[in-house]
Amino acid sequence: MNHKDLGIKIIELVGGEDNVQSVIHCMTRLRFNLRDNKKVKRSELESLDGVMGTNISGSQFQIIIGNDVPKVYKEIIHNTKLSEDSNGEKSGSSNVISAIFDVISGVFTPILPAIAGAGMIKGILAILATFGWLDAASQTYIILNAIGDGAFYFLPILLAVSAARKFGSNPYIAATIAAAILHPTLTTLFDAGEPISFIGLPVIAAVYSSTVIPIILSIWIASYVERFVDKFTHSSLKLIVVPTLTILVVVPVTLMTVGPLGVILGDYLSSGLGFLFENFGFIAMVLLAGTFSLIIMTGMHYALVPIMINNLTVKGIDYLMPAMFLANMGQAGAAFAVFLKSRNKKFKSLSLTVSITALMGITEPAMYGVNVRLKKPFVGALLGAAVGGVYYAITGVAAYILGGNAGLPGVASFIGPTFVHALIGMAVAFFAATIISYLLGFEDVPVEAPVENEEVAKTEEAVAVTKADTDSVLISPLKGEVVKLSEVSDPTFSSEVMGEGIAVRPVDGKVVSPVNGVVTTLFKTKHAIGITSEEGVEILIHVGIDTVQLEGKYFEALVVQGDSVLAGQPLLEVDIEGIKKEGFDTVTPVIITNTTSFAKINKTNRAAVTHDDVLLHLEA
Repeated sequence: MNHKDLGIKIIELVGGEDNVQSVIHCMTRLRFNLRDNKKVKRSELESLDGVMGTNISGSQFQIIIGNDVPKVYKEIIHNTKLSEDSNGEKSGSSNVISAIFDVISGVFTPILPAIAGAGMIKGILAILATFGWLDAASQTYIILNAIGDGAFYFLPILLAVSAARKFGSNPYIAATIAAAILHPTLTTLFDAGEPISFIGLPVIAAVYSSTVIPIILSIWIASYVERFVDKFTHSSLKLIVVPTLTILVVVPVTLMTVGPLGVILGDYLSSGLGFLFENFGFIAMVLLAGTFSLIIMTGMHYALVPIMINNLTVKGIDYLMPAMFLANMGQAGAAFAVFLKSRNKKFKSLSLTVSITALMGITEPAMYGVNVRLKKPFVGALLGAAVGGVYYAITGVAAYILGGNAGLPGVASFIGPTFVHALIGMAVAFFAATIISYLLGFEDVPVEAPVENEEVAKTEEAVAVTKADTDSVLISPLKGEVVKLSEVSDPTFSSEVMGEGIAVRPVDGKVVSPVNGVVTTLFKTKHAIGITSEEGVEILIHVGIDTVQLEGKYFEALVVQGDSVLAGQPLLEVDIEGIKKEGFDTVTPVIITNTTSFAKINKTNRAAVTHDDVLLHLEA
C-alpha cells in the first residue's frame, strides 16, 4: 500500500481539502469533520485498496484503515494544508445543526441503558398483568411498577447528570437543579391551581416529571452561569460560592421561563406528530419507515430519541419507534437476500451473520458491510421497510414502552392492543426486503480466482508458512467477562472488518501482554496498543469503545513503543470506573489483525477469564 497515494485519494473523495474542517485519527480510523458530507464519494472510498470501510457517527465521517492509519494520516497532513491541531471552523449553519445532533447524542446515549432496562421491566410487567399471572392491585405489582417507572419519573435527574457532562459543568449541581424542580412541595404547589410567584415574579405551573426538553435547556444555561461565577470567584471561595449562586439563579429561571417553555415545546412536538399520524398516518408511517435507515446513516436518529421519550411519557404511545423497527428488519431482510443469492462463500457467510445481528437490532454491519456496499440491496431494504410501513399504517401499530432496542429483543415495546400486528409487520418488512432485494439483484463480490501458476502458488505458500508456521496461544490481557465480538456495539469490530477475535468486559484496569513479543504500536491516547508476537501474530487491544475521545485521561502506559514484552507483563493501567463515569463502554476487543495468516482462530468457551486463562488459540 502506498500511503501517500492513498492519503491524497482519500482527501479527493471526501470532497477535497476545502471540504475538510478537521481530521484526526484513532487506532484504526481517520475521523473527518466535513463541511458537507454529501460531497463524499463513499462507494469509491470503500473500493480503495487500504480502506476497510466507512462509518458515520453523529456528524463525524470515519474511514476505517486499520493498523496503517497513523501513516496515512501523516501523509495527509504532509501533503495538504491541514494541520494536526486544527479544530476547523465553528461557524455556519451546518455546524450549528451538527452541534445540536452532537449534543442530543452525547446527552441521551449514556442514559439509554437505564431507560431501556426500566422499559423492559415495564414490558415484562405488562405481560404478567395481561395474562393474569400477576394481580395489578397486588403489592408485588406496585413495587415492580415503581421500579419500571422510576427512571422515567425522575428522567430529568438522569438527563441533568448526562447533560452536565456534555456541557462541561458539575453533574452534581445539575442533579440538584433537577431534584429541586421535581420536589414534592413544588408539585403540590403547582397542583393547587392557585397563582404562584417568587420574589414578586410569576411562576408558571408545569409538570416536570418525565420531561426532556426543560432540563436540557436548564443545564445548558447552568453551564454558562457556573463558568461565569467560577471565573470571578476567588479559589478559596469556589466550593461554596459557585454551587450556591448557580443553583439560586438557575432553579428560579427554570421555574419562571425555561421550564414552561421546554414543556410547551415538548407538548407541541408530541401534538404535532400526533396530528400528523392521526390525519396522515398512512403516508407518514410509510415514508418514515422507508427512510429511517437514511436517517440513521446521517446520525439524525439521535434527534428523535427525546421526541420518542416525550411521546411515551405525555401520550403513552409513539409512532417513531415502530418505523425504526421496520427499518432494521428491512436491513436484515436485504442482507439475507444477499446470503441466498451470492456465490462468494465468504461473503455469503458474512451476509447471513450480519442479517442475524440486524434482526437483533444491530444494523451497522448489515448496512455498511453488505447492503450499502452492493447498493441495490440497500434500496431493497428501504422498500421492504416501506412495505412494512403500509401494514403498520393500516393496523395502527404503535409503541407503548421504551424497549431495549429496535430488534427482536426489544419487542416488549409493542406490548399493547397492536402487539400481534407489530410482530406481523416486522415479518412483512423482513420478507418484503428479502424478496425485493433478491429480484433487484446485485453485482456479486467476485470470488478470488485460484492461482494457476505453480511457481506463484509455491511462493505464496512459502510466504504463508513464514507468516504463521506454528500454532500460537494468547492469554487474556484482562480479567473479566468474555464477550463475543459480534456483540460489541462498534460495527468496525463486530463485523470483523479488522480481523477475528474476542472481547473482554474488564473488572479491573490491569492490561497485560497476551504473548511474548514487541510493542509495535502505542497510540498517544494510550487507549489502544498493538503487539506482534514472536510467532508473527499481530494483536490489537482496544480498551473501550470510542475511548479515543478521552485523550489519554484514565490511561497510564507502562511500556513504550518498541519495547520487548513477555506474556503476562503489565502494559497499561486503566481507571475502568472513571471511563464508565464518562459514559463510555469499557468492553475491550482483542483482534488478530493478520487473521488471514492462520487456518483457524479458536476462541475460549469460558464465560469469564483471568490473566492466566487462554483467550485465543491460533492454528497455523
